[in-house]
Amino acid sequence: MKTYIIKKYEDLTEFEDDFGYKIDGNAEFEGLIEFNGRLLVEGYLLIKDSGSIKSHGYIEAGEFIEAYGSIEADGSIKSHGPIEAYRFIKVNGHIEADWSIKAYGSIEAYGSIEANGPIEAGGSIKAGGYIKSSEYIKSGWYIESGDFIKAGESHGISAGSYITCKGTLSFGLKAFAGICVWREIADREKTITCSRMIGRGKVEYGILVETDKNFKSEIEEVK
Repeated sequence: MKTYIIKKYEDLTEFEDDFGYKIDGNAEFEGLIEFNGRLLVEGYLLIKDSGSIKSHGYIEAGEFIEAYGSIEADGSIKSHGPIEAYRFIKVNGHIEADWSIKAYGSIEAYGSIEANGPIEAGGSIKAGGYIKSSEYIKSGWYIESGDFIKAGESHGISAGSYITCKGTLSFGLKAFAGICVWREIADREKTITCSRMIGRGKVEYGILVETDKNFKSEIEEVK
């Protein structure tokens, strides 16, 4: 598969179509590039040299997406491999990966975040919709979801500060909240808040707060 080097916006215009830009191969971007419309890459998408990419549409790649800087999109980001940014990932839509999603900074989506692998951020993880991983979810700061949070049946969830979601919380192993090691943490920053916790997971460290008072947990029913 051919690899195309995009050093400036003018290089990208070669691939313009009715919906934005379509590259039938791999794409390697250098520097900061901002553009309107969607970006569809048949192969991998690599943003090199501490560069960043900002799309006023959505971004999709047939293989992995990796940025030495940040990734931003007004739409969604979808990868048929992993998504990784050395800074942050921020989108107004959804983030979806057939493998892992990782950022050394924060991960933020106004929609949902879903990975068929781990979701990991050095900063916070925040979604207006759900957060779902087939493996573990790990954040250096807080984890926040406007819907449910679900980790894999053989994995857990870890956050340097609080974990909160409006829907259910489920995971297979253990959950840790408020494990920050560089400053004092107040009790409110150790909370794990959800409508209810379901499944066989266990809160190993943190304060569980279930907001659905009428729910009888599966764990209680087994006892």
